[in-house]
Amino acid sequence: MRKQRKALREFLRQHGVAKAGKENAPLAPDALLVNESESPLAWLARRKDTGGKPMIDAAQFAAGERLRADFTRAAMTPRIGANFAAPVVHGRRGGGESAMHYSDLVLAAKERMNLALDAAGPEFSGLLLDVCCFLKGLEIVERERGWPRRTSKVVLGLALDRLARHYGIGVKITGRTRAPLRSWQADDARPTMAAHRD
Repeated sequence: MRKQRKALREFLRQHGVAKAGKENAPLAPDALLVNESESPLAWLARRKDTGGKPMIDAAQFAAGERLRADFTRAAMTPRIGANFAAPVVHGRRGGGESAMHYSDLVLAAKERMNLALDAAGPEFSGLLLDVCCFLKGLEIVERERGWPRRTSKVVLGLALDRLARHYGIGVKITGRTRAPLRSWQADDARPTMAAHRD
């Protein structure tokens, strides 16, 4: 059994798949597996620039991953094979033509995604979809759009900043240094230290 686990870990490491959680934890059959090389945002978050800072900060990464999660929940990923779960309607499999087949969770995710892309604006929404949702690399984006080399990283940073602002995600928590004390008592009430006797 130990050899099988070791072989499985070696196979997963070879293919860039890491288990979410502790490295030395036992690998359960239903463990959450994450392919760290799949997402361009994860690659950018791991890479350091010449100053030693990550190419995108934690807020930008969280905002991009939140958009990707809504994209996935909204069932907008392209279908690769046949849809055998959809009912057969008029001699062919339907399901994509009618909103009747979508659950409330899917519709809510689509609404959240539309609001986020509207907040990012038309100049950034296409780039966010390409990188965060369709997982295109920055070189591919630059080639497809005819941009000069290394400009997509700057534009993506601006787009992720706008997206993080829409979601209310920040790197640093700011606020008052001291919040006023609050109480549910009446203004003229005075607490006593006397022990209550029943």
